[in-house]
Amino acid sequence: MHPLSTVLSQWQLLVGFLLGAFIALLAWRLRSLSASGAWAAALMGGVIFGTGGLPWAVLLLGFFISSSALSKAFKSKRALEIEKFAKGSQRDWQQVFANGGLGMLLAIGNILFPNQSWTWLAFIGAMAAVNADTWATELGVLNPAPPRLITTGKVVERGTSGGISLWGSLAALAGGLLIGILAGWVSPGENAWALAGAAALGGMAGSFFDSFLGATLQGIYYCPRCQKETERSPQHACGAETIHRRGWRLINNEVVNFACSLAGALAALLVGLFF
Repeated sequence: MHPLSTVLSQWQLLVGFLLGAFIALLAWRLRSLSASGAWAAALMGGVIFGTGGLPWAVLLLGFFISSSALSKAFKSKRALEIEKFAKGSQRDWQQVFANGGLGMLLAIGNILFPNQSWTWLAFIGAMAAVNADTWATELGVLNPAPPRLITTGKVVERGTSGGISLWGSLAALAGGLLIGILAGWVSPGENAWALAGAAALGGMAGSFFDSFLGATLQGIYYCPRCQKETERSPQHACGAETIHRRGWRLINNEVVNFACSLAGALAALLVGLFF
């Protein structure tokens, strides 16, 4: 490598980590991240910004800003966060890595395998999937009718793992398309329609796979005091110990979110085979 290129790469890494730290600090101040989540976001953002440059940074920021904004804008699911969801809208380090860990690995892969389009396409799919899933979670609870379980079609309570709705599905599509639009914007000369299609498919695939795992394999618990199903373990928000009801204990919400991003990446790569 030419010495000048080495210097430029080092500067890009430095700027990337500084930008990652700045965004993480801002998100912590806005209460979108916990302290541990801010440290994780600084590391992950630094790697992605520093290795992928502006295009990769734009997609990561598109996911983080839009999902955080929805969490702040729609307060209707706060009761559901307490009763159903394992964690609230303030992300900790586990949630940060669950949503962006695959993206960070792909950014590193982009350095190890330069001039390979598959890492960029997989990154688009991964970001589209976690964005789509977040949008579906935030907006799906606003659906006028209660959701239905993805595996059986049975009507279930709002916030139930594995439940899907029309509004949630449309929100997932919109969340994935946003990443596709951003990808086309930062990728001049590439087929913008193909990128949008890859992101849309990746977003929907990831979101539905997340719901499928939530309905089948994810560990779900029951609070005898509140008489509610929940993802929380070993204690519910009320302080009562929860009882394992179904699914695998090792498959928690973080595992499901990472699987969601992986499904989105694979779906986007599938689109890449035809374009």
